[in-house]
Amino acid sequence: MTVVTELHEAHGATFEERGGRRIVREYGRPERTHRAVRNGAGVIEMGYGVVVVEGDDRIAFVDDTVSNRVPRADGEGVYALLLDPQGRIETDLYVYNAGERLLCFTPPARAGPLAEEWSEKVFIQDVEVTEASSEFAVFGVHGPQSTEKVASVLNGAGAPEPELSFVRGSMGDEGVTVIAGDGLAGEEGYEVVCTADAAERVFETLLMFGLNAVPFGYATWETLTAEAGTPLYDTELQGRIPNVLGLRNALDFEKGCYVGQEVVSKVENRGQPSQRLVGLQIETGGEADPDAAAALPTAESPVFDGDERVGTVTRAVASPSLETPIALALVDFDLDATSLSIRDDADVAAERITLPFVEGSAASARLPTYAAD
Repeated sequence: MTVVTELHEAHGATFEERGGRRIVREYGRPERTHRAVRNGAGVIEMGYGVVVVEGDDRIAFVDDTVSNRVPRADGEGVYALLLDPQGRIETDLYVYNAGERLLCFTPPARAGPLAEEWSEKVFIQDVEVTEASSEFAVFGVHGPQSTEKVASVLNGAGAPEPELSFVRGSMGDEGVTVIAGDGLAGEEGYEVVCTADAAERVFETLLMFGLNAVPFGYATWETLTAEAGTPLYDTELQGRIPNVLGLRNALDFEKGCYVGQEVVSKVENRGQPSQRLVGLQIETGGEADPDAAAALPTAESPVFDGDERVGTVTRAVASPSLETPIALALVDFDLDATSLSIRDDADVAAERITLPFVEGSAASARLPTYAAD
């Protein structure tokens, strides 16, 4: 469930279920909203699950579990992965050191299982794990004017930097925590965290006070992140080895003692994984097609180089910025060909593109990066 459903409805929102949580799909004309975010600033309610970890041993406990080093200092955060013994991604998460507790932001369906799993692993440590998704609201502010937007309504602190660091302040009369984003939309960005009972007033402040901002939903989030070359949990990450995705910002290769570390290290030391994540620009025959979304390839559509299958589509969208369909795909790591085809009901020509598709005011921290390149 969204935290501010009535306000979303007042702005004309339509909804969908994702990971057991109701989120905003769009407010109408998502392509137009996409361009408004690219040119200014937009606000989205993020559908995170939240896990709180408390106790004297909280940092050591989580650090022994995830793929990146948990920050020791209040006000710092990190992006990390939880892997299975085969090195495949069970979930991605952001871990923030909030003084006496760690806040872990996960995909919505993963918070409950993660809290249960971690609780079962606590033995003699001083650790308490709680699933607290309903207690918080998180609003993303994205776009080249997002810094000015946040500065225009944040009291008691300046916009935080570097990425994933955070400051505490207020918006109106409500206390908030503002986190510097990691560029997932290909633009400058922040996340504003507040308690659930303050969410309505914070959302109104972000939309109606200071610099202008438009509300947007997950339809626009998907096109923004695809153009930025950002792999997402539901479409690219889940069940895959992180080396294949070039997800180096989530890995500390000098850190051992977490599940799946041996597999990840072996792939890294071998020099290259079996596949890599690339961008494909799909040919439409010239003019922009208003019905392009209806003809998009589906996830798992095969990618061919001539008659040889070389990969699989993970996600496809109609790009508002490029006015053409684009896709992310996993292909053979050493593939040199740039002219490819996607086969669903018929062959569709596609050109391999260097990610990102669109360069905005920031680069995505998840932009695929490979040691062999």
